[in-house]
Amino acid sequence: MNAVVDLRSDTVTRPTPAMRRAMFAAEVGDDVFGEDPTVNALEERAAEISGKEAALFVPSGTMGNQAAIAVHAAPGHEVIAEDRAHIVLYEWGMLGRFSGCLARTIPTDDGRLTWAEIRKRLRGPSDHYRGTGLIELENSHNQAGGRVYATAAVEEICANAHVAGVPVHMDGARIFNAAAALGKTVREIVEPVDSVSFCLSKGLGAPVGSMLAGAADFIAEAREVRKALGGGMRQAGVLAAAGLVALEESPPKIPAAHADAKYLAESLAEIDGIGVNPADVETNILFFEIAQTGLDNADFIAGLKARGVLALGLAPGRIRMVTHHDVDRAGCERAARAVREICSPGR
Repeated sequence: MNAVVDLRSDTVTRPTPAMRRAMFAAEVGDDVFGEDPTVNALEERAAEISGKEAALFVPSGTMGNQAAIAVHAAPGHEVIAEDRAHIVLYEWGMLGRFSGCLARTIPTDDGRLTWAEIRKRLRGPSDHYRGTGLIELENSHNQAGGRVYATAAVEEICANAHVAGVPVHMDGARIFNAAAALGKTVREIVEPVDSVSFCLSKGLGAPVGSMLAGAADFIAEAREVRKALGGGMRQAGVLAAAGLVALEESPPKIPAAHADAKYLAESLAEIDGIGVNPADVETNILFFEIAQTGLDNADFIAGLKARGVLALGLAPGRIRMVTHHDVDRAGCERAARAVREICSPGR
């Protein structure tokens, strides 16, 4: 049994032996000069998987998203996004700090925007405001518990947005999880959007890095933005090598992580004081409510940690667990047991 069952995030995964071997053997060059063959191979593979003309290797998902915003939109533009989107809550206000854009958010119950709601916020330029410069979709949606967009919904949003002359960017940090949940390819999911970012270091388990994909001219501009953000990484092939392995070996592991998240939800739903609906769990992210336990987040998380389980409290009375390929079913069973013990009388 592992000493710790770490369910804080799928970012905690460690590189596999195959990734480490690839990193050790990677052929490298200066990526800022476009001369790192392993980075170039990774970008070509990411473009192929996403069905886009080109792709760019960036250090983080935040950089990928912010580069996309900076290219698609201009200072003063409004960016329409779901109220709890990662670009709004967790990217250090870079939407305004770097791109000079405004977030025009739409609250939803499940993290999924609809064209009917977007249309109400869409604005063209006038004497008083610059108008909408970009629509952003998060798929799967972290704060909505890993919920996934139906492809028809994405197609409807993109078709209408493009008629209005507004591009659409997808924050697909966990797009491979979305693909597994829908039984579709990544290419099918992102075909309508103008650009997509996805993480190598979450569900795919690489040690670091994300990809941004889109049209060739878009990626050329994004490369300049990457440099402005300090993302020129020189001999980055040692990192890209792990990403190449992750793209091939990790997607088949994702359904097991989804099954583990569903198992956790079903197990926790049986515990008095825990609020969770297993039907809401679509991918590898699970949120549950603890208000009825009488414990606050700090005490609840401390109780888990004392039992060798790590989780996150991202809002008062709300705990998150994220399954991944470094935690097996036995680890999930241990986590469920730990929650049951914390909630039992005489704890």
